[in-house]
Order: sequence, then C-alpha cells, then structure tokens
Amino acid sequence: QVPLVESGGGSVQAGGSLRLSCTVSGRIFRINTMGWYRQAPGKQRELVAIITSEGTTDYTDAVKGRFTISRDNAENRVYLQMNSLKPEDTAMYYCNVKAFNVDTWGQGIQVTVPS
Repeated sequence: QVPLVESGGGSVQAGGSLRLSCTVSGRIFRINTMGWYRQAPGKQRELVAIITSEGTTDYTDAVKGRFTISRDNAENRVYLQMNSLKPEDTAMYYCNVKAFNVDTWGQGIQVTVPS
C-alpha cells in the first residue's frame, strides 16, 4: 500500500474552520479519485467529499456549502477546507486515494467540535 500522510485536524469551536491535508507519500501511478471519509463513534464510515482527476467534486448533503475539497495533482495532495464547523462534524477523518491498482487509506485524523 502507498502511505498517505494526513494533517490539519484538531479541536475547534462551533463555527470555526479547519483545513485537512493528505499527501501521497511514495510512488503512485494514475491517481483517479481522492476523497475524505469520516467515522463518528458508534457510526459507520461515511463519504464526506470526493474529487476526480478532472476536478469533479461531490459532497454528502450534510457538508454542502460548508466544506470544499481540492487537490494539487503536481504534489499528489488533497485538501478539505471545513468552515462553519458543527458539533456533529466531530469524527475521525480518513483520506482515501484510488489509482491504478491502488486503493489506499490514511490512518485517520481527529476533528473535534465541542458542543
């Protein structure tokens, strides 16, 4: 598996912002989609946002208008800008990268928005 390095999590008050970053650390060929998923305690992992190699994006309804996913193809990096954070956004966030013969996950990064 190709390692992914995630950063940018933490704790922020409701209404605040965080920016997550995920970098592919290692050799990878033909990245297709890059995305962010999250898993809250006691819940299943869910898709938050995804971006294709052409820049097409999709978001779960709960974050539309608040989160923005973007990618830097030259750096093999994907970002998740999270604004207007809510307590229900509290979760472990995971980066996912799909490429030719590769489907790899980051170790997860905690985002906490106290109520």
